[in-house]
Amino acid sequence: MDGGHVIVLHGLWMRSVTLLPLARRLREAGFSVQTLDYASAVGGPDRAVQRLRERLQAHRGAPLHLVGHSLGGLVALCALADADATGHEGRVVCLGSPLCGSAAARSLSAWRLGHWLMGRSADLLCSGLDAWRGPNEVGVVAGRLPLGLGFVFGPLAGDHDGTVAVAETQLPGIADHRTVPTSHSGLLLSREAADQTIAFLRSGRFAPPRQAAA
Repeated sequence: MDGGHVIVLHGLWMRSVTLLPLARRLREAGFSVQTLDYASAVGGPDRAVQRLRERLQAHRGAPLHLVGHSLGGLVALCALADADATGHEGRVVCLGSPLCGSAAARSLSAWRLGHWLMGRSADLLCSGLDAWRGPNEVGVVAGRLPLGLGFVFGPLAGDHDGTVAVAETQLPGIADHRTVPTSHSGLLLSREAADQTIAFLRSGRFAPPRQAAA
């Protein structure tokens, strides 16, 4: 089964090797997959957005979907917000992306060393995006297992994945939202997160939440 083509983007301080488990599951589901590697702190999101736009403009044939983990989801939506990408066919899944801005990033940015560590991605991570108004359907999978270093930089309100609060992923205008019991980094390894990603890319909606055993 040909599910179309998917470009997968990593998050801050990561490289494309971290995407291999998710990419493998997408291929097993019938998608062809590419990863987009970028220097998240040194190069920043602007360069990644430009490279992604070039791929979008060059693509021909089957639908082209985007899957972004954390900062990668922000990069994906920024690329699609460009006028040249209007009308591009394909869906987007953001995994643990702080689309509304990250409290942990803002706390880290208050320290000179912390702002330096986030580099050119600091502003986007701190501020997030406006409501989504693009034509592409966007789904968000958020983790709710509070294991991570986010608490070091300040408390995270409500359910969170140890780095990003669930509320920070709920951008107005998205088509669907789902939480899964995993941490921020664990979203790249989670079978449930991968299954939900596949369901949204195929239909524009996530599968019903799994029922706990009686």
